[in-house]
Amino acid sequence: MSTLARKPEQLLERLEWTVLRRLDGFLQGDYRTLFRGFGLDLADLREYQYGDDIRHIDWNVTARLATPYVRQFNEDREVTAWFLLDLSPSIDFGSSERKKRTVLIELVTVLARLLTRHGNRVGAIFYGRKVEQVIPARGGRHHVLRLLSSLLAQPELSSAPPTNLRDLLEATMRLVTRRSLVFLVSDFFSAPGWERPLALIAQRHETLAVRVFDPLEVDLPDLGMLLMRDSETGEQVYVDTHDRAFRKRFFRVSEEHQTRMHEALTDAGVDALELSTRDDLVESLLRFADMRRERGMIASGFTPTNHWGGRAV
Repeated sequence: MSTLARKPEQLLERLEWTVLRRLDGFLQGDYRTLFRGFGLDLADLREYQYGDDIRHIDWNVTARLATPYVRQFNEDREVTAWFLLDLSPSIDFGSSERKKRTVLIELVTVLARLLTRHGNRVGAIFYGRKVEQVIPARGGRHHVLRLLSSLLAQPELSSAPPTNLRDLLEATMRLVTRRSLVFLVSDFFSAPGWERPLALIAQRHETLAVRVFDPLEVDLPDLGMLLMRDSETGEQVYVDTHDRAFRKRFFRVSEEHQTRMHEALTDAGVDALELSTRDDLVESLLRFADMRRERGMIASGFTPTNHWGGRAV
């Protein structure tokens, strides 16, 4: 997937054929694998059966009866998902033909269609210089096309005031009142202050963070003299990337930024999906699903080598 189609219908059709079909093959229809933890109410208990999700084991009942029991849930008839989209100037950087904006648009299109075709609703809040637009949550393919059309129409910003995700998150707290599935999609180049609002949102909503990045933002190779432009302010400066000490400083600053971001997400209890401009979207989503599944197994006290009655769980 290299460049975006100009028309929403063309882009949606291409992604339905190239991404959603592959996801269907791997997920075997269980799209909830990507979004564990939302819209579930306890309905009943029954004995564990091979293949059950071990995160649903009720340990109190299991200990009392000396037989593994799992909790059964009723899923909400309708889930509402919100995409909080950082469209500030830095999102338009890309060291190859794919920009971070391209990755963001493709991800939102795929997840929105994946959710709406199962009867759920999706909405979006666009942030550029400020909160630019709110797309109310609706269902159906037509609504996905409307959301995608609005997203494609958002202009690339040459410069803007310093990005502050706090503004986007505080707007979300005012606008999204019903319990929802929330995706925060950003490169997280932001002024501090967004951490607390995100934690408050995560207390009420199932919240996932998606960090989009370009490899050159992480590790700068030796490219000789290079004109670098601050995508937020527009300021330009020549740097000598042949200077090993400069590259080390660049890498250290990048690592510090990533560490602060990951610590803030961990403190807020928010899982993160990392998406590079050079990543395959399907493989990234499947890795994320595997990570959440394995984390649930570890939290339940199991590893893939644990057994019940000689059968692998």
